[in-house]
Amino acid sequence: KKKAVFFICLYILQGCFEEPSDLILPINSPDQQATIKCEAEGNPPPQYRWSLNGTLIDLGNDYRRHMSGGSLIIRNLDKDQDTGVYQCTAFNKWGSILSRQASLQFAYLDKFKIQTARSAVNVREGQGVVLLCGPPAHSGELTFTWIFNEYPYFVQQDNRRFISQETGSLYIAKVEPTDVGNYTCVVNNTITREKVLSSPTPLVLRNDGVMGEYEPKIEVHFPDSVPAAKESAVKLECFALGNPVPEISWRRTSGVPFPSKVKMKNSNAVLEISNFQQEDAGTYECIAENRRGKNAVRGRISFHAKPHWLQTMTDTALSIEENLFWECKASGKPKPSFSWLKNELFLFPQGRVQIENGALSIAVLNLSDSGMYQCVAENKHGIIHSSAQLMVLASPPSFSKSPLRALLKARSGSEVTLECKPEASPPAISLWKKGNEILQRNERISLLPNGTLKITNVTRQDAGSYTCIAKNQFGTATTTGKLLITDPTRITMRPTNMEIIVGESIVLPCQIARDPALDVSFSWAFNGQLIDFQRDSDHFERSISGDLMIRNIQLNHGGKYVCVIDTDVESLSTSAILVVKGPPGPPDKVTVEEITDSTAQLSWTPGRDNGSPITGYIIQARTPFTVGWQAVDTVPEVVNGNMLTATVVGLNAWVEYEFRVVARNTVGLGEPSPASSKTRTEDAIPDTAPTDVGGGGGTRSELVITWEPVSEELQNGEGFGYIIAFRPVGTVTWTRAVISTPGVARYIFRNDTIPPFSPFDVKVGAYNNRGEGPFSSIASVYSAEEVPSVAPKKVKARSVSAVQIEVIWEALPAIPERVLGYEVVYWEDDTKPDTVGKVRISGNYTLVNITGLNANTVYYLSVAAFNTAGPGPQSAAINTTTKKPPPDRSPLNIQWTMIGSTLTLHWDPVVAMEAESKVTGYLVGPSALQSSDLSLELTAILQHAHYSLDNYLIQIKAMSEGGEGVGSEPIHIHQLSEFTVLFPSTYHYLFDQL
Repeated sequence: KKKAVFFICLYILQGCFEEPSDLILPINSPDQQATIKCEAEGNPPPQYRWSLNGTLIDLGNDYRRHMSGGSLIIRNLDKDQDTGVYQCTAFNKWGSILSRQASLQFAYLDKFKIQTARSAVNVREGQGVVLLCGPPAHSGELTFTWIFNEYPYFVQQDNRRFISQETGSLYIAKVEPTDVGNYTCVVNNTITREKVLSSPTPLVLRNDGVMGEYEPKIEVHFPDSVPAAKESAVKLECFALGNPVPEISWRRTSGVPFPSKVKMKNSNAVLEISNFQQEDAGTYECIAENRRGKNAVRGRISFHAKPHWLQTMTDTALSIEENLFWECKASGKPKPSFSWLKNELFLFPQGRVQIENGALSIAVLNLSDSGMYQCVAENKHGIIHSSAQLMVLASPPSFSKSPLRALLKARSGSEVTLECKPEASPPAISLWKKGNEILQRNERISLLPNGTLKITNVTRQDAGSYTCIAKNQFGTATTTGKLLITDPTRITMRPTNMEIIVGESIVLPCQIARDPALDVSFSWAFNGQLIDFQRDSDHFERSISGDLMIRNIQLNHGGKYVCVIDTDVESLSTSAILVVKGPPGPPDKVTVEEITDSTAQLSWTPGRDNGSPITGYIIQARTPFTVGWQAVDTVPEVVNGNMLTATVVGLNAWVEYEFRVVARNTVGLGEPSPASSKTRTEDAIPDTAPTDVGGGGGTRSELVITWEPVSEELQNGEGFGYIIAFRPVGTVTWTRAVISTPGVARYIFRNDTIPPFSPFDVKVGAYNNRGEGPFSSIASVYSAEEVPSVAPKKVKARSVSAVQIEVIWEALPAIPERVLGYEVVYWEDDTKPDTVGKVRISGNYTLVNITGLNANTVYYLSVAAFNTAGPGPQSAAINTTTKKPPPDRSPLNIQWTMIGSTLTLHWDPVVAMEAESKVTGYLVGPSALQSSDLSLELTAILQHAHYSLDNYLIQIKAMSEGGEGVGSEPIHIHQLSEFTVLFPSTYHYLFDQL
């Protein structure tokens, strides 16, 4: 269901309105309904009534309309019965107020009248033409388009064609042959979404020749006067016929240029002003121009605005016989007029009631003047309401809300003020008594017109009971209080100005002497702000006597401290300045004034000295190659506190540096300054040679040279590379090679004439675009040697277990080549070399164990000697088969008994399957409760040791030539004195003390 909602906010006791907009609804279905909401606040809760077109709606006899709260709900909307102006009245016992008026309308769009085809429009080529739309009866905003010949071909607007959204007509400035055809006007209602089409209008070219050129003729133009609402969007249309096609331009006759919010659309045929304001009002001119002439139209846009409150009245309570003056002010264009209502009825000036524009005055109020009042501001563009309640009061005096304090304390010599403020309408007349005597004015006692009693320079004789008596025509009331005079409070111990170092603690004293009758409280303020001892408990603590303790003082604790003593009768304070000394604050604006390849001239500005003069500065630097900030050397070596410049020395060339400065004083080092801008030192010839020059190895006829690369930090410039020089030992001439890649650390020289394993002198230097740097010290490097030429003999292998094979061979005799060790290769399938595994052993060893193998598998093995050139020839291949795997089952049904120191164990045997190794014995092993290690090594140790231990775990495993089987569940044994392991093939084990 469609719902239309007004929101009208009415406050009976404190008035306000939220203005609803007028509403126009589509008529879509019989069950369509609208809700007009009216809400008001009041005590008691308000009731409501509604009127339509000024007539009260009788909801009791209207089945389509009913109220929910203050909202009016209308079902089965009917255009004839429900169209009109609605207004809500909210009322309670205090009075009534009206809402603003709001209209309810219904949008519709009739069809075009049934008619024959529209008459053809005959024009000559080059002539302008207007095709009329003539929209049918409607309500609600319309938009227009035109179909050319057939859907979906729509007329496209350009500088030659224009569709007015005001009239719906189609304008063609200059007809061309391509324009010939049928034109259909499409009218769309933007609210109902309905769309209707006119009959086609044929456009036909006449055959009596082409139209000649003529000056522009403006066919579409805006009115002479255009009213525009504040903040609205204003659109002006202007289009002209002509040959050639005219150009459209706009201007303000005042000469003021258009602001950016003014937009030209549809080839300047539409001028649009968004968010219209007072300054946009004025005369606008549209100019149509071609080479035959020009034409212009003008119109004035006038600014208007509905009323807007500038000042309203508020709820007011006045005593009987007082005078009321209320004034409300509103802005608007044109200037709004004002009227006044009381309980929804218009007020007219008469007798005590006077109305002048927005001001209402009522003289000598009586009880009948109470009620709800509304000020109404209105112009032709809108109406607004402002509401307020007037309460006229008539009552005897009462001190229920403002009695005298039962006990009032005052310091001797001070001034005492006793206020007499009864509630009374009209205001009461007051007099004062001390005890039973009426007080009279004298040099110390003043009786003010508002009923206040003032006594200056009080003494103990002024102590006593005081009574205020208030009276008006409706009755009398009294209030009494006692005045107590106390001795002055004195500060006996004050804080003094002090200097203190950051991190220390201090107590600021604040002690007083006071009259026992006074209550006292202490508070401390720091730099004008009260100290919150709960929030700042890390640093501040106040004693019961009033002293302030400051712990772990920081720099921001320096300043003025004020001790405030508040008593019943006075407030005292005492203060001290605390100067906190700390390390200096960070320097600022660190700037690199000048830089070379190894130095940088720096300047900076000093930071705060934090109470202690700056004694010196430390310069720090950071590069992409350092870890954090590091101190650097300077000239002068020591930078004292009066200096704000220094030269950093010992920098690396062609490195990007950042600098910062740290100040120090007698307290310590301060925070560092912000970093300077990154600055690169100038480039220079390398001054660092590569290190760790060595090499060797490689393949036949190679000399392999290696070195530690020079770090980027020490390369000193672009174009960095290495120069490698080498010569056979004993010769004079160096061979040189150049490598231009800074990160390379290896060079290989190949030459068939290089003898195997012959010594060379080698050195490596560095260079960059600036030149060559130093060479490293000379190192001795051997050329590549030849692989061993002989294969090992007498190679044998035996299977040790299901996963291990032992290989032995005979060491090679002396041969020309070096032997650094032996390499054993093994594989499972002699036809698949990709299954090869490899084990190397350095030195003159002739035995190796290969582990991690598969059980019950044939392995082929071969042995070769190796050196730095690689492995030599392999021995003839041999093969062997690994053992079958041990049983994968643990002993079961384990039973044990413990008699004295004798432990007896029984279990069921483990029987090997055909694919498993035969059981050869059992391994019984202990493990302390805190250990999970049941290894063979631990078992072997326990076989040869005596123990006197409690809490052991015993685990049983089957043993076979394939290895250990699966262990049983651990058995928890207590008080085991000694442990012995036996390996018979029986299943009965006896543990006895030896």
